[in-house]
Amino acid sequence: MATWQLIDTAQIPGHDTSLQLHQKGQEYSIGVEGGGVLMSTRAHSSEDALADVTCKIIASRPRPRVLIGGLGMGFTLAAALRQLGPDAEVVVAELVPAVVKWNRGPLGEYAGQPLQDARTTVREGDVAKIIKTERKAFDAILLDVDNGPEGFTRKKNDWLYTIDGLTEAYSALRPQGLLAVWSAASSRNFTERLRKVGFKVRQNKVYEDDNKGDLHTIWLAERGQ
Repeated sequence: MATWQLIDTAQIPGHDTSLQLHQKGQEYSIGVEGGGVLMSTRAHSSEDALADVTCKIIASRPRPRVLIGGLGMGFTLAAALRQLGPDAEVVVAELVPAVVKWNRGPLGEYAGQPLQDARTTVREGDVAKIIKTERKAFDAILLDVDNGPEGFTRKKNDWLYTIDGLTEAYSALRPQGLLAVWSAASSRNFTERLRKVGFKVRQNKVYEDDNKGDLHTIWLAERGQ
């Protein structure tokens, strides 16, 4: 029987731990050193849904522009590209450069090589910096950063889910733009923060792997005019 083998390790900027890429046969996973698995090539239905439910809504807008926070294994990016037309642009912010390297290497085929799509722009760095500097620039912002509002790999990610972070995200969206947030668990406090900033909010519950496995949460928050 095949066992998990450590393929590569990458330091998380601003944190004292690392991401680890493991392989078992034809399956890969990314996890935190000394912690649990964050994602795998086997189970990614909720990552697909993050893009599917959002990009279906904005696909018909002129020259839609999407920001994705967190490349992961590329499944959210690939799902967004499938929903969007040829005039779209998808900007992906990835904090850990090695994750981009992994997606250009052994992981790429699993999501269909989305980094090779001409509509994709990769920015290696913190998605928070883009959100802080762009104004009315995106039709959708998709956040698959850490583990959701209660993240555990990098404390600086917490800012994204505060009133200040959500206010900046609101400003970075075009009128009627959408903020979609993936989370491993639900959070009533986070829902209330979204509403306080001015978003119209709804939640979706999605299984991690084709109607089985853990149940994840996706918030879909719409900016007004």
